[in-house]
Amino acid sequence: MYLLGLGLVLLVLKYLEIGPVATWDWWVIAVPFGLAVLWWAWADSSGYTKKKAMERDNARRQDRIDRNREALGTLPKKKQR
Repeated sequence: MYLLGLGLVLLVLKYLEIGPVATWDWWVIAVPFGLAVLWWAWADSSGYTKKKAMERDNARRQDRIDRNREALGTLPKKKQR
């Protein structure tokens, strides 16, 4: 996402001709978009995206289980500081 954001900022700066970005070639502006595509391709093919999604789901499930156990009184309540 950072590469996409960087690419969008550079694109706007180039289009509006602001600062030194106005004199850069268009291929320099396109590099962050290409790197973002490569990152997404690698993340999807390597399983990185699926692994992160599973970690979020597992954490959300464990939080729900802990809340329910605490509500039932089978889990000690957390100490407040």
